[in-house]
Amino acid sequence: MKLKYFLSFFALVALLSSCSDDNAITLLDEIQVSSSYVSIDVNGGSNTITVNAKDAWSFDAEEVPEWLTISPMTGTAGETKVTFSAPAAADGRNTVLHIACADKSQTVNVIQGLAVVHNATCAEVIAGPESKNYRVTGVVASIVNTTYGNWYLRDETGEIYIYGTLDAKGNEKNFLSLGLEVGDIVTVEGPKTVYNGTVELVNVTVVKIQKSLVKVEGYDPEDATIPVEGGTVAVNLTCKTNNGVSVEIPEAAKDWLGIVSVAGGAEPVVTFRAGANPGGDRSAVVVFKTTDDNGQEYTAEATIYQKGSIVECSVADFLEAPVGDTQYRITGVIAEVANPTYGNIYLRDWSGTTYVYGIGAKGDFEAAGLKAGDIVTLVGKRGEYKGVAQMTGAQLEDVKHVTAVTIDEFLDKEDNPDVYYMLTGTITEIANPTYGNLYLDDGTNDVYVYGCYPGWGATGDNRKNLLETLGIGVGDELSVIGVKSTYKDTPQLANGIYFSHTKAQ
Repeated sequence: MKLKYFLSFFALVALLSSCSDDNAITLLDEIQVSSSYVSIDVNGGSNTITVNAKDAWSFDAEEVPEWLTISPMTGTAGETKVTFSAPAAADGRNTVLHIACADKSQTVNVIQGLAVVHNATCAEVIAGPESKNYRVTGVVASIVNTTYGNWYLRDETGEIYIYGTLDAKGNEKNFLSLGLEVGDIVTVEGPKTVYNGTVELVNVTVVKIQKSLVKVEGYDPEDATIPVEGGTVAVNLTCKTNNGVSVEIPEAAKDWLGIVSVAGGAEPVVTFRAGANPGGDRSAVVVFKTTDDNGQEYTAEATIYQKGSIVECSVADFLEAPVGDTQYRITGVIAEVANPTYGNIYLRDWSGTTYVYGIGAKGDFEAAGLKAGDIVTLVGKRGEYKGVAQMTGAQLEDVKHVTAVTIDEFLDKEDNPDVYYMLTGTITEIANPTYGNLYLDDGTNDVYVYGCYPGWGATGDNRKNLLETLGIGVGDELSVIGVKSTYKDTPQLANGIYFSHTKAQ
């Protein structure tokens, strides 16, 4: 995710002072800069530094804000003068950039003027411009990451995402030292940015924490999960007021989640029940509220989960599904391997292609001997990144390894409906354009391909007209997956699955 940092005057002075003690320039063998801090006049202007690199280098374009121009953005080995320019600014602003070179990253801080803090509600932050420093008070709605301090702040006007929280000394990656919990009332200040449509305050400073007077202490069972066949979850609370606790279940969950009982007192216990779940995994965030004697409201939240059935579907149906906790089972051909270490792949069936963000743990993909062309069955959740659908948390459930062979080698194989091969050759004749029956020649021999279908799982009319749809004809090179069979003493590749093709020159 791109970052834009805006420092207050005192934070800036402290940062520059500490950098003068510790040497502001990170000394990397691969790339160095003459200054890691670039200052631009608030009335507009430019400044230049020298980049000294041992290999090709480039700035991360996604990190560069609209108000800043960098020339050049890329370079080769040796010394390069890089100029940073910006027009006049109404308020101070700054950003942190990174230069990539030979798998290393050099940081450059660009500062224009001094940041001014603007008191605002969440709605005013959302509507306001970027490059401003805002101070906002709200409730900790949910915590996403406890290392960097990524969480959601909510007030009566809306909700914003906090991307990074500094500790009491201004350090990163020490969020837990603050003791922040869901339900606490917090005042923070930091710069606004917008990433992929999400309004964020980045690397905020915590100004004030008012601890919530109602708190979730634990669950029974501990994972707060109701089994697929139905059951209960008890939420144990503490309440430091004499006004009791009210419970809110989100409207979307009221048709499956209900309250069995509420035991009062200073340590109330709220028990929830759900019936059998015929669908996929589901969850609901329930809210507990209390007020002090002055009418100040305090809240705490708990997420109740229920296991569900695994939804088996095509890739197209998976892509249309909402982002959530439901588990989906999809089967298809590995069309492309994006990262073998983590198992990031593109999976394709007859209906479409989806990106899979990792299969199992690091190294599992390679340990399983998976490769492009293999047919795999995966179970995972519907996720999304930058508006693009993907499968997350994927687990490998089944694999049919596909072996690439020559046609001569293929013809020597025994018939077996469970062993898959990939053949690549030139189409010499099309016997049936509707179903893709054709002859393939790779220079070692030729073979009859009984059907070339759009992808794994195609049935009925979905098997038809692939050649016409993709414009595949005689003379084109085709890679097709299938099994060895024999018909009237003639060997053939049966029930072929399209993998790729190259048009004839």
